[in-house]
Parts: sequence; C-alpha cells; structure tokens
Amino acid sequence: MITLPCGVVSPRGNQAMLAIFHKAFAHPPEELNSPASQSGPRRPKLPDETLKEFLSHHPHNTFSMSFGDAAVLAYVRPESQFSHHPRLFCGFDDIYCLFMGSLNNLCSLNRQYGLCKGSNEAMFVIEAYRTLRDRGPYPADQVVKDLEGSFAFVVYDSKAGSVFAALGSDGGVKLYWGIAADGSVVICDDKEVIKAGCAKSYAPFPTGCMFHSDAGLMSFEHPMNKMKAMPRVDSEGVMCGANFKVDVYTRVNSIPRRGSGANWIDWDEH
Repeated sequence: MITLPCGVVSPRGNQAMLAIFHKAFAHPPEELNSPASQSGPRRPKLPDETLKEFLSHHPHNTFSMSFGDAAVLAYVRPESQFSHHPRLFCGFDDIYCLFMGSLNNLCSLNRQYGLCKGSNEAMFVIEAYRTLRDRGPYPADQVVKDLEGSFAFVVYDSKAGSVFAALGSDGGVKLYWGIAADGSVVICDDKEVIKAGCAKSYAPFPTGCMFHSDAGLMSFEHPMNKMKAMPRVDSEGVMCGANFKVDVYTRVNSIPRRGSGANWIDWDEH
C-alpha cells in the first residue's frame, strides 16, 4: 500500500489535490463543456500544462503519479496545522484515492469493513470501493450516504480504468471539475486551477453527489431523482459550464437494486 502522511490543508488559496483523467476513461455531463471556451480570449490548457502549473506552486512539497495517458493524480503535502480539513493520498491493489476532509464516524466504519483501528479515511474509501466492486452487498448511494462529516474524494481504479468521485452534502469542502483542451476531465479543490486549465468549461462539483465514469453523475442523498443542468453565467455575462442540481420533479426509470448485484462498477439502473 502507498500511504502518504495525513495532515491539514495549507492556508486558503493553496491547492491541495488535482486529478486529471483522459476522456476515454471518464464521461462527464455534456453540459460541463462550454462552447465559450473555444471563442474567448482564454482557451483551455492541455493536461500537462495544468499539471506543471499545479506543481510549480509547491515545487518541493507536491507528490504526483502518472498512469500513462490515462490519468494523473497530484497531492500537496500538508504544511499547516491550523486548518480544518485533513488531506490524504494512498493506493492499494491498483486503486488510488485522494481524500480531503474527515469522517466523524470513521471508527465505526472501519469496524464495519474489518479495517484496523488506525486506518485513515482514504484507506477506508479504497476498502469500501473494493468491497462494492467485488461483492456489492449495498448500493453505492447508501454507502456514501452513510459517511458522516465534511469530505471530498476521488478514486481511480487503474486496473478497471474507472473513476469515482464524491462530495459531502454539508458544503464544508469545495470541489470543482472541468474539461481540458483535449477533452480530459480535471478535478481539483482549487477554483483558480480549474479556471486557468479549463477556461469557461468548469463548474462546482455538486454537493451530496457522486460521479462514476460509466454511470455518470447522481445524488446519493436523492438517488431516485435525476440530475439536471442549470446554465451558468460568469461576471462577464458569458455562458459557462452548467451547475448540476437534483431535479425534484423527475425520477429515474427504475428503483435502485438492493441485492448483491448493486455496486460501484455497474449502475445501469441510474
């Protein structure tokens, strides 16, 4: 297992984590890609350019891993001890997790999944993902809904070529996503990195929601309702990537499964 030391985020404005996935491995909502990105004065950057800029802000304190042309994960090691949200990175069995925030019920979750007492949040997320992928005892929305606290995480399963991300519902942690110049998906907690790398093709990641590269975006708080895109307009009056919210008037076509067939790899019912 690859495990980097946990800690807390550095002062507001410093980047903490960055994930970039090739468009062949992640399929975000079409509304995230704004046509205005190709016509404005600032154009989206290629993934390598965004990564270099991210690394340049913390040249001696950043860890990154590349997976060929498929993905790259980057993480700024914590410097401050006076902020609220720890950030973590670890990998096990070809699954890698970037985690920011904390879970109030981590001890009970570790017991439930048979993890040792000292396992951190990123280790737990990987184990939960492995359990759901391989055995699927619970639907993914119920597992994520059981997480108590302020959190955001990104999981990359390099063996399956799958991406999974989620953001807690309390708004305590911010997360953004966007589209790079080559169509790759960029996920980061720093708004300025997203704006510089994705131009107008970016949006806040919706709270209380999770995204899977094959199944798309859904709410884990309201799994029976579909997501809808709300157009965004920036301070210059230009259309940007859409905000995504739960459509309280529209339901999914079928009831989510509650048997062993439900997992994070196959969400056909959503």
